[in-house]
Amino acid sequence: MSTLKLTDCQKGKIKEICVSFHNDPGELINVLHKTQGEFGYLPEEVQREIAKNLNISVAKVCGVVTFYSFFTMTPKGKHPIAVCTGTACYVRGADKVVDELKKQLNIEVGGVTPDGEFSLDCLRCVGACGLAPVVLVGEKVFGRVEPKDVKKILDSYKE
Repeated sequence: MSTLKLTDCQKGKIKEICVSFHNDPGELINVLHKTQGEFGYLPEEVQREIAKNLNISVAKVCGVVTFYSFFTMTPKGKHPIAVCTGTACYVRGADKVVDELKKQLNIEVGGVTPDGEFSLDCLRCVGACGLAPVVLVGEKVFGRVEPKDVKKILDSYKE
C-alpha cells in the first residue's frame, strides 16, 4: 500500500499537467513523463490521481508505468546512475563496474544513498555498444568505464 499522501498543491499540479494535455487519455505517456519530471517518480497515489484526471483505470496507468523502463515507482537520487548490462557491456566488465559502484556508494542495485545524492540501477542496452561498458549518470554517458574510473566519476558529482 502506498505511504505517500498527496497534498492539495500536489494534486493541483497533477491536474495542471493533465489539463496541459487536454485530459486526453491518448497523451498518457506524455502526462507520465511530465509528472515524473515534477515529482521525480510515479508512486501509486500519483498514478491514481493521473487516472482520475484522465478518466482511465489505475490499472492502465500502472501498466504503462511498469512496461516502460524510463518510468519509476521508487524515488531516485539527485544523480541517478544506470549501468548498461547488455551483452557487449557485460562481456567487457559491466558486472565489475556495478560491484565497484555498490562498494563506493554502499548501496545495492535499486537503492538510494542515505543523503539522496545517488541511486543505482542496471538497464539493458543503451545503444552505445562501441563504448562498452557504459554508465549513465543522469543524461551523461560515460564510456569504456573500468572499476578504477568509478571514484573519479562519483567525485565529479559531489559538491
